Amino acid sequence: MLDLIQAYENYLLHVKMASSNTVCSYIRDIRQYSDWLSRCSGTDLAEAKQEQVRDYLTFLQEQGKSGSTASRALASLKNFYAFLVSSGFVEQSPVAGDIHVQRGEKKLPQILTGKEVELLLSQPSCVDAKGYRDKAMLEVMYATGIRVSELIELNVEDVNLDLGVIKCGSSKKPRMIPLYPAALRALGTYMKDVRAAMVGDPADPALFVNVNGVRMSRQGFWKILKFYQGKAGIEKDITPHTLRHSFAVHLLENGADLGSLQELMGHSDISSTQMYTHMVNQKLKSVYEKCHPKA
Repeated sequence: MLDLIQAYENYLLHVKMASSNTVCSYIRDIRQYSDWLSRCSGTDLAEAKQEQVRDYLTFLQEQGKSGSTASRALASLKNFYAFLVSSGFVEQSPVAGDIHVQRGEKKLPQILTGKEVELLLSQPSCVDAKGYRDKAMLEVMYATGIRVSELIELNVEDVNLDLGVIKCGSSKKPRMIPLYPAALRALGTYMKDVRAAMVGDPADPALFVNVNGVRMSRQGFWKILKFYQGKAGIEKDITPHTLRHSFAVHLLENGADLGSLQELMGHSDISSTQMYTHMVNQKLKSVYEKCHPKA
């Protein structure tokens, strides 16, 4: 079964040209399903039947997983088995029938207020290399709204300090995003005065590196963010995506149009961007109900 999963992973990477984050999500879902199959019935992926897929989705929801998590697992399995059928590994997909997941009400993502953002960004103490690096990373995240995967994949060559922009995204669809002055200063100081002393190999292209001198990981940045959340005393559950959501909502609140925001966020479908319009409207409604004397 590892051969089937490996073949699918190679297909995603080299044929579909999917992002590393997408590939990791798909493969994780499939491995979890494969482990469950082995434990519960001794069946492998090529022998699975539709009823076992249904049982697995029920199992996920009984374990307290959200409807969106179960839906994502179902989508991963549909794509996986479609690949197996088209490649001749199996004759029929066990997910080809009428299988649905009750998604439940979709929760809007949490965002930070402007004051909370300022409080968070002020936490890194620029007294050592780590503090300068952390300051630059947090400023860049909020200044650009990029995904955490895009942040840690940035290379030195992706930054143009003279123009005040960074380049991110795939080679097929790169996007240029400007930096506000404070973020540009923090990034410039890190690149000119700090990074060379932190990086292990001078030839390493990685922009942000950890204390071991190698490229920062998603987990590493998550720990950094949680540390400064605690230091700032912010009670909201902040994740790297919280800064991305906050970036989008704050731009809309200050007059940005959806088309420009879509381009900055790197959304292929504008419906993903429209979610933030709903969040702004919900916030305005809340303010109205709280402040209007007749509400």
